[in-house]
Amino acid sequence: MVFERKSYLEQLHRADGNGMIKVITGIRRCGKSFLLFNLFYNDLLNQGINDDHIIKVNLEDRRNKKLRDPDALLQHIDGLMKDAGKYYILLDEVQLVNEFEDVLNSYLGISNAEVYVTGSNAKFLSKDVITEFRGRGWEIRIHPLSFSEYYEAVGGEMAVALDLYYKYGGLPAVAQFDRPDDKQNYLKEIYETVYLKDVLERNHLKNADGMRELVRILASGIGASTNPRRISNTFKSAAGLEISPATIAKYIECLQDAFFIGEALRYDIKGRKYIGSETKYYFEDLGIRNAIVDFRQIEPTHTMENVIYNELCRNGFSVDVGLVESYRRDQNNVLQRRNLEVDFVVNRHDERLYIQSAYALPSKEKVDQEQDSLLHIADGFRKIIIAGDRFLSGYNEEGILMVSLYDFLLGKIDLWK
Repeated sequence: MVFERKSYLEQLHRADGNGMIKVITGIRRCGKSFLLFNLFYNDLLNQGINDDHIIKVNLEDRRNKKLRDPDALLQHIDGLMKDAGKYYILLDEVQLVNEFEDVLNSYLGISNAEVYVTGSNAKFLSKDVITEFRGRGWEIRIHPLSFSEYYEAVGGEMAVALDLYYKYGGLPAVAQFDRPDDKQNYLKEIYETVYLKDVLERNHLKNADGMRELVRILASGIGASTNPRRISNTFKSAAGLEISPATIAKYIECLQDAFFIGEALRYDIKGRKYIGSETKYYFEDLGIRNAIVDFRQIEPTHTMENVIYNELCRNGFSVDVGLVESYRRDQNNVLQRRNLEVDFVVNRHDERLYIQSAYALPSKEKVDQEQDSLLHIADGFRKIIIAGDRFLSGYNEEGILMVSLYDFLLGKIDLWK
């Protein structure tokens, strides 16, 4: 089963000739190496690029250990560039090379060299590294399979495919397994031996049990507002562990640096400002999240919200959680102030969308509940409800765009038009 990753191939080709180092980032096992060394490599061949003008080095391969020395890698690449024709230099896991910034910068001034590299965490693109690139690093962020990519390959009944996607996520290797227990065992194994170990080792963290418990807490509460102090209190009451809010904040940053989780900040829509007290966290891959909680606690409402968040981020949008203030009188005619939540405030340049995620809309009362916060927003940006039980998309009488989850995930509707 081959996943074509067409949108990422298009990004790689668009970056050709831009004079920058193309840096492919993303969570481990999401398909960076396959994209670069198989899909992109074969595309180059199909475009007529000679094989001897494509230089591939997998630095994670033990056989290439000597090339992790920067001077040895430079000598190796230079030795393969024998004429003035364009060369495509493809380096996998280049952060394993000492002083890799100097190696990459050495090719910035060479007009016939196009450099594409992969890295596994956001620290690979930290401010210090970008400074070393002298503003010449071009990030191409890839993610686990979208539902559209997944369904295009597996086919079958769409609702069944979505249920499997909810449960096992979008890591390409997982989709290759037929048996559920093989999928689950693989996800549990790579969480412990790849993701958790990687975060601990990269950041020199000593408290493995504390990090493991933090991840479990976040996995149990996807889509719930929280903050380091609240999590610290949870540690104390539930696990009997004393971990300070500052340490919790550091651990969360490490998980974000590894692309393991993403955050949605709280945004005051009326006040047009961020509220720094609480944040929502979502998992980059739901299969890994579900493995952490031993495939229990798979609530479809929260799972759907996580899938929508990932899809919005995958399309390059900035995603926050919105709060809108409203007032209404209670039974005693006393004016009551309420803070209503908007699941997602989505920004694209100077454009904005307000989106509610609704697993099911079985009644008018439920529709009214979901659209309440949207109707209290005074600006003219588009307001949307994405519904899991809706199969036709269109506007309702309140001017809110009602979107089928399937239309959204399969890219059949442009939310911006």
